[in-house]
Amino acid sequence: MGYADQCEFLKANPICSPDGFFDYLSFFYCSCRDFSILGYMMLGVWLVALFYLLGNTAADYFCCSLEKLSKLLRLPPTVAGVTLLPLGNGAPDVFASIAAFVGTDKGEVGLNSVLGGAVFVTSVVVGIVSLCVADKEVKIDKNCFIRDLSFFLFSLVSLLVILMVGRVTVRIAIAFVSIYVVYAFLVAANVILRKHAKRFKLEALTPLLPMQGSVFSPSVGEDMPMNTPLIETETEDGPPRLQSLPQWMWASNVAIYSNHFAKVSVHDEDRPPWGWIDDTAEVESSSCTKFTSLLEIPLTIPRRLTIPSVEEDTWSKTYAVASVSLAPVLLASLWSSQDDVSLQACGVAYFFSVVIGSTLGFLAYKNTEPDHPPRRFLIPWVLGGFIMSIVWFYMIANELVALLVTFGEIYGINPSILALTVLAWGNSMGDLVSNIALTMNGGDGVQIALSGCYAGPMFNTLVGLGMSMLFGAWSKSPDTYMLPEDKSLFYTLGFLVLGLVWAMVILPRNDMQPSRTLGVGLIAIYLIFVTFRLSCAMGFIPWAA
Repeated sequence: MGYADQCEFLKANPICSPDGFFDYLSFFYCSCRDFSILGYMMLGVWLVALFYLLGNTAADYFCCSLEKLSKLLRLPPTVAGVTLLPLGNGAPDVFASIAAFVGTDKGEVGLNSVLGGAVFVTSVVVGIVSLCVADKEVKIDKNCFIRDLSFFLFSLVSLLVILMVGRVTVRIAIAFVSIYVVYAFLVAANVILRKHAKRFKLEALTPLLPMQGSVFSPSVGEDMPMNTPLIETETEDGPPRLQSLPQWMWASNVAIYSNHFAKVSVHDEDRPPWGWIDDTAEVESSSCTKFTSLLEIPLTIPRRLTIPSVEEDTWSKTYAVASVSLAPVLLASLWSSQDDVSLQACGVAYFFSVVIGSTLGFLAYKNTEPDHPPRRFLIPWVLGGFIMSIVWFYMIANELVALLVTFGEIYGINPSILALTVLAWGNSMGDLVSNIALTMNGGDGVQIALSGCYAGPMFNTLVGLGMSMLFGAWSKSPDTYMLPEDKSLFYTLGFLVLGLVWAMVILPRNDMQPSRTLGVGLIAIYLIFVTFRLSCAMGFIPWAA
């Protein structure tokens, strides 16, 4: 090829490097030229760190902002449960998809990540949940189950049509996202009908949202029944009383990445954010915990210095003042990193960011106390944390996609396969752990877990892919946005639909009781799917490649 090695080729063709803040290919082939083992190890460790950063940002920053935003805006639990709540738990998938479409222009990575995660959750997680309760007489609400799967199947058919056309406009993308709006409206209507069921003597559908009850109630006294809705029915004493969503719900699917468990005692009145505790566990400080905390410092401090937080247990006036001061500078830095920004424009952006940051820092210093978060002007603080969490999501997801593309270049593997497996598995581990834990709690935990297994992937598909296509189409407007040509996506959609149809057939035939037939069948479908996709990628099935 006329080049001594890969390093010389990269220096002569810098455009070949993936779009990221760090040039991973140059690092591997140039900096680690004689130490390839070290390069593999460092890139592998950084991949794990990026997965952790993505999940931890969702658990400890983004979900906290969403929860407080819901309370400040006084959103009814039904509205919060179908809007902000799934956004918090599905944030890693959503922002990884958006970064793939917009940041690195690798739309096939985003599509395979979201659809691969959907196949994993609806097959493996539902299969394991079914096996865990196969010997118990647990019934799933049929109306809720049919509703969720019907909407999901309609969403997949709509996506199939879009992929077959191969192009998308702003209107089509908005129409695709609006499917979830219709679904959320019906869920909210279900709760309202349920609230007035006694008055009108109607048999309302079981709402998707988890109910209050003994499985998650932190009180030690007599618990409320599990079928008590989050919005209580009208009583003689007055109008219906509005319940708040349980705090654990806001980060249940990303709780495995949270540092909150290190600060929670099992004797506390409130449960940790993932909704379950081990009664025999004791939270103790150990040398291992301290060592882990030291390793987390380089990953934690940059976010604390740029994401405003008003949490009681992590409040620090120093970090608060620093975050509002440095957040505008970070935004200016990201804007200046674009290719088409002139040097003069960069200087103006940095100047205004320093002025705005200094002003906000001064106001924060004068209006906050060292011992507790601010009591006034909370909405600007929470909105600031919400926006900066999204900024960090974009940065981390952009790097994660770029690193996966790099691994694809190094190993000669299509990045779509890595997105279908590594990225999908990494983003779905929270769903696996949280839903199995809910199932082992028994009671209506099985209903909640299975509802989440279908509602979560549907949100990621409609909102995650929908917003990704919307941003992509907006960037090309008035022209149409051309979707990546990836024939394997049709196979993924086919296996995803097969898993949904299998569940829709087996569960009603077994009187809505999860069984071993359902679990084994779903897990077998996923194993066949992964084997088929890997065989196609390696050329063993030429007609499907």
